[in-house]
Amino acid sequence: MSTTYTPTLSEELLTHCGERAPIYDRENRFCQEDFDELKKAGYLLMGVPQKFGGQGMTIAEVARATRRLAYYAPATALCINMHNYWVGVAADIYRTGDRSTEWILERAGKGDVFAAGHAEQGNDVPLLYSTTKAERVEGGYRFHGRKSFGSLTPVWDWLGIHGMDSSDPNNPKIVHGFMRRDTPGYKIKETWDVLGMRATRSDDTILEDVFVPDDRIVRILPAGFGGADFFVLCIFAWADIGFANVYYAIAQRALDLTIEAAKQKTSIAMMNRPMSHHPEMQHGIGEMILELDTIGPHLEKIAEDWSNGVDYDHEWSSKIVSLKYHTVESAWKIVDRALELSGGFGMFKKSELEHLFRDARAGRFHPANSALTHEIVAKTALGLNLDEQPRWG
Repeated sequence: MSTTYTPTLSEELLTHCGERAPIYDRENRFCQEDFDELKKAGYLLMGVPQKFGGQGMTIAEVARATRRLAYYAPATALCINMHNYWVGVAADIYRTGDRSTEWILERAGKGDVFAAGHAEQGNDVPLLYSTTKAERVEGGYRFHGRKSFGSLTPVWDWLGIHGMDSSDPNNPKIVHGFMRRDTPGYKIKETWDVLGMRATRSDDTILEDVFVPDDRIVRILPAGFGGADFFVLCIFAWADIGFANVYYAIAQRALDLTIEAAKQKTSIAMMNRPMSHHPEMQHGIGEMILELDTIGPHLEKIAEDWSNGVDYDHEWSSKIVSLKYHTVESAWKIVDRALELSGGFGMFKKSELEHLFRDARAGRFHPANSALTHEIVAKTALGLNLDEQPRWG
């Protein structure tokens, strides 16, 4: 593990989160105690500028803290990343002199919790298109649609949503706004009974007739990649860098558990010498380390470059999705190898590796998925217009 520490995460707090993680997973319930302790410790204020009562941490600093928490409790780190990425987006926009998201920092500084309502069935390009309808009405917009993977469902105060305004079929717009929890016209459907990351409690939110006033509409942008401004790019940066650090931590934890087990497990065929002397165990652990060693520098480089304002211009999207893809794919290989090296007993529910294996698989579902990542990376390198129609061919 990294030796980077922050005052927010004490060893005692991390230990508590680690002890509760298998309980939350087994019972399929939200990490409420973790959330309460972390909020009290200021973990939800990391990215809030000091002016608004926070710690003013950069994306690189928040990412390291996310990674540290995820080593003990991956699902807890993942769901709170949804709040921290909204705070980070608002902070980065605020630093440019744009005050359109200042109210988010004010509310977050006072303890409000933000969550994301972007995932939609049938929409493989999140944020840039939408199956949710956004209808212009007096004083704001009304939204009709269904949002999935809504982490932090039990505790959010504000849900960031987007929808498509197709009133002009030749010029569709994506409308981004935030709805308060006490807003009428929506319902939460408890759908979250899944393979891994169970403690995030990422239920569906059905928008039946949700009104968002103009002062909580933060962007109205052209649909597609061409409409992606700094606000949208910030969302991808803060979300994907946070996601990546969660899965990096899972891989590190799986490696550490494998090394520890290899030193303790004996083989009768080897005259009860530890399995650490077995050449295939050494080979497997070597493979895991070689794979893990490629993740850390990539994560640190991109997070630091974003924090320092490095100008990659139109290549930023490619670099962000590439980082997320590389991390989750490598983490999956590492955890899969760890389970193989553990032998059959790693398959039992009491094994932490079994839990990590299921959590690691969830990383490949996060946007951008494999298909979209390869499309963005390749088209960017080839100089092709990402909005060109037909999209393929």
